[in-house]
Amino acid sequence: MNNQIENNFSYHAPKEGQVEKYNAIREKAKELAYLLEEVCPNSREKSVALTNLETSVMWANASIARNE
Repeated sequence: MNNQIENNFSYHAPKEGQVEKYNAIREKAKELAYLLEEVCPNSREKSVALTNLETSVMWANASIARNE
């Protein structure tokens, strides 16, 4: 079987220390989200920026879950 497919489509229970990493990433992203909310005018571009920030957090956390 393809190891990459198996890894990417499997549940990864948090290991010791990972939850703290996930939380740290989310907290920093939340800080940036509040800054964007404060300084950017309401617009499609702002919405895209916030969506991509959420995507970044998701992929950063996936990198920890899948590769540690």
